[in-house]
Amino acid sequence: MEHFTHRGLAKLAKLHGGFFHLRIGFANIFVVSSPETVREILHQQDSRFSHRPVTAAMNRGRDLSWRTVRTEVDDLIKSLEEKKGTVANVGELIFKLATNMTLRAAFGSRSQEDETEFVAIIRELSGIFLAFNVADFVPFVGWLDINGINKRMKKARRALDVFIDRIIDEHVAKWRNGDVLAADMVDDMIAYLADTPGRDTREDGVELKDLRLTRDNIKGLIMDIMFGGTETAASTLEWAMLELLRSPGELKQAQDELAGVVGLHRKVDERDLEQLLYLRCVCKEVLRLHPPLPLLLREPLQDCTVSGHVVPRKSRVWINVWAMGRDEKHWPDAEAFRPSRFAGESADVDFRGGDFRYLPFGSGRRSCPGMQLGMYALELGLANLLHCFDWSLPDGMKPSELDTDDVFGLTAPKAVRLTAVPWPRLSCPLF
Repeated sequence: MEHFTHRGLAKLAKLHGGFFHLRIGFANIFVVSSPETVREILHQQDSRFSHRPVTAAMNRGRDLSWRTVRTEVDDLIKSLEEKKGTVANVGELIFKLATNMTLRAAFGSRSQEDETEFVAIIRELSGIFLAFNVADFVPFVGWLDINGINKRMKKARRALDVFIDRIIDEHVAKWRNGDVLAADMVDDMIAYLADTPGRDTREDGVELKDLRLTRDNIKGLIMDIMFGGTETAASTLEWAMLELLRSPGELKQAQDELAGVVGLHRKVDERDLEQLLYLRCVCKEVLRLHPPLPLLLREPLQDCTVSGHVVPRKSRVWINVWAMGRDEKHWPDAEAFRPSRFAGESADVDFRGGDFRYLPFGSGRRSCPGMQLGMYALELGLANLLHCFDWSLPDGMKPSELDTDDVFGLTAPKAVRLTAVPWPRLSCPLF
């Protein structure tokens, strides 16, 4: 299994090049880590490598989502203040931050029971996606369920269906009763549901009659929000804190910038982010070393030719974003955490999918639709963690002793949760 992780595939690429073919059981797998080949797949032949239609953008909930980020970051800072001078499980608190952001922004205010159920589903499905399933590569043995994956998946999917159906039913009931006061993302999707009563025109004048969604469409979108919003946000922010704690000089430079721009008399406001240029470099460097999705998965809809090689329809194409971000040909001293590489002339390196050396949010029609909100959450969360607190390591640990192992999965999260000791830094009360 090690050979099929982002790290194992990067090692194989050093032997076989940036575009090579694997045959695993009955599966054709093409592994890509060459920016030139990635450009050909995600730009020149994008339509052939996407079997999912582009989703109509739904932006009415944007302001609510961004307010939610601010609220949940404040709650994180409050939790850390309560831990001042003691060892805090920073990774677990960050995961809770990401969970709450997703629940509130996507589904509206939820109960503690909903949060517990949501976290249990996320963790079980993440564990299933991590597991090696023989049937993925030898389909005819799938009925044997050798790993027990099918049984676990059916149980988890039932739990997920019940959870999502309850959310949809609650929101449809609000629509029927005319009780939609502060629309969340699910309310936005319900507006497009084929059997939703009440309106054929949205508040901004957009006609809905030709933009209808089925209940299954909405379930799929909610699942994307659940995984994309929780796992990626939590993993990236935790890696950012780890890299800075391993690099005290970079941590000091980021905190000095915050002190100079914001001052030590108040917390960071989103209006400050535009002036925090070094913080933006830190975030870009974290995304280079630890992309939210280390492998992008694609499947061609028809036979096609890439870099002179035939790629049959239904083949699996794995784009190793993690390996591309650590390629010495494009990133000198690639394994080092060096935010300054994104300063000066490199400040405009595009993280939105236009630079094929650097694709933290993917590219093409299946790039991450929430990249702007994700970047905002990363910048605001990290800025507040660094500005509100000084940090020390527990039990006399040295920066070089911090655990840097990851776990292969959708987001390659840290194998061991990050712990550290927060010390309040500002001259004003945090709350």
